[in-house]
Amino acid sequence: MSSSSAAAGAGSGEPSSSSRAGKEKDEDGGSGKEWEGEVDFDLSGAAVGWVEARTSCPHLTSMPAAGADDLARVPPPDSPCSRCHHPAENWLCLICKDILCSRFINKHMLYHYQETGHCLALSFSDLSVWCFACDSYLDVQAILELRPVYEVAHLLKFGERPPFRSLDVLDLSIGHNGSTSSQS
Repeated sequence: MSSSSAAAGAGSGEPSSSSRAGKEKDEDGGSGKEWEGEVDFDLSGAAVGWVEARTSCPHLTSMPAAGADDLARVPPPDSPCSRCHHPAENWLCLICKDILCSRFINKHMLYHYQETGHCLALSFSDLSVWCFACDSYLDVQAILELRPVYEVAHLLKFGERPPFRSLDVLDLSIGHNGSTSSQS
C-alpha cells in the first residue's frame, strides 16, 4: 500500500490508480492487467477499502493564506457542529473555519459546500482533508499549502507536532487523476 494512502473506507468515488513500473500490455479491459513480468489483479484502491489521496488540487487558491490570524481561528478538535451541536464526526471548513458535521451524521459540511462553494474541509476525526469539488482526499504530506492548518489541528488534537515525511522521500509525480504515480 502506498504511503500516501488515506482513510480506509473513504468511499470517495475517485478511482485510484495502480502504479507499476513498466507498461500495460493487456489493454482489452480485462480484470487482470499484465505488466512486464507482473500481473495486477486490481487489488489496489477503493476495491480493497483504501483510496490514494491527491497530491494537488486546483481549489487550494480558495483557502486563505496560512497566516497567524487564520491559524489562530482553528478551533479545538472536540468542537461541536455549529448547526446542531453534535459532538463527533465534525469537519473544519478550511475557508471560513466553520465546524460542521459529516455526511454520515447530518450532512452539514456537505450542505455548507453546496450553499457557499467552500470545498476544502479537514476531518477532526482523522485529520484527513477532503475537497468536495474534486471529490477526493488531499495528501497533507505532499501539499505544502495544507501543512500549516494540519499542523495546528494535530497540535490541538494530540499535543504534539505531526510527523511529516521529508519532501525528499515524497514522489510528487502526478498521475492522470492527481494521485501519485509510483508506489512507495
